[in-house]
Amino acid sequence: MFEMLLNPRKAQRAPWEMFVIGLVYASLSLLIVNWVFAQDAVLSRYSGILIVTFTVMFSMPFVYYSLKLEENKISFEKGTIALLKEHKNALYTFMWLFLGFVVAFAFWYILLQSPNSFRAQIETYCLINRPSMFNECVSQYGIKNTLTSFATSKERLLVIFTNNIYVLIFTLIFSLIFGAGVIFILAWNASVIAAAIGIFTKSSLQDLPIGLARYMIHGIPEIMSYFIVALAGGLISIAVIKHEVGTERFWEVLQDSLNLIILSIIVLFIAALMEVFLTPLLF
Repeated sequence: MFEMLLNPRKAQRAPWEMFVIGLVYASLSLLIVNWVFAQDAVLSRYSGILIVTFTVMFSMPFVYYSLKLEENKISFEKGTIALLKEHKNALYTFMWLFLGFVVAFAFWYILLQSPNSFRAQIETYCLINRPSMFNECVSQYGIKNTLTSFATSKERLLVIFTNNIYVLIFTLIFSLIFGAGVIFILAWNASVIAAAIGIFTKSSLQDLPIGLARYMIHGIPEIMSYFIVALAGGLISIAVIKHEVGTERFWEVLQDSLNLIILSIIVLFIAALMEVFLTPLLF
């Protein structure tokens, strides 16, 4: 019942309020998992996944109805630019929700100082950044130099952009198959980024703002691109459910979604450039 209290229309009029909702959802999810499953010998090993799952359960109704609301905004009389502008409030709303997830997860990661609560996220972080020394990385939790495995900036840019495109494609497919189900991918990414922030700050609350700044400089446009493509896939998914394939209405939805996919690729490339060339200069 608690997760149904939000109205997508009201949320889009004040997107920043979703930051608070993200904080509440993520915090409740983490606390529930720690209180209920922490003493379970089996389920405690999967706390990281359970935290994301509960966050998704809280967020699912809002995300689903937000996508339905966006699909209803599509009109043949509007041009491409107008259609893209029409969806910006939804993107801002999702972005603030995501930032709420990141801040809450990072805060509790640092405060609790319980790596087991984010075991899957830490393993994912180490697998991406130190694959050749995975066991050592997992045991340390305090990796600083994570970008030394690439010889040149061009190689790093190619690897990062290619990996992000893979996530983008997976996000699109997920949203096509299960519409609002894409929130799982985004909540998972928020928890991994939060673990990375905790590792970077060495579990210091004082350094939390610095950690957030380090990862959000390129993380915000990167995650924004995922939200854009998730919105595109979700619109198609809902259109298939509500309308017959091949109708004029369906082609309107398809064209709008294609524009969103192209925009997401552009934003993703900009994020990769920022990660390779801007973030290392600042941190």
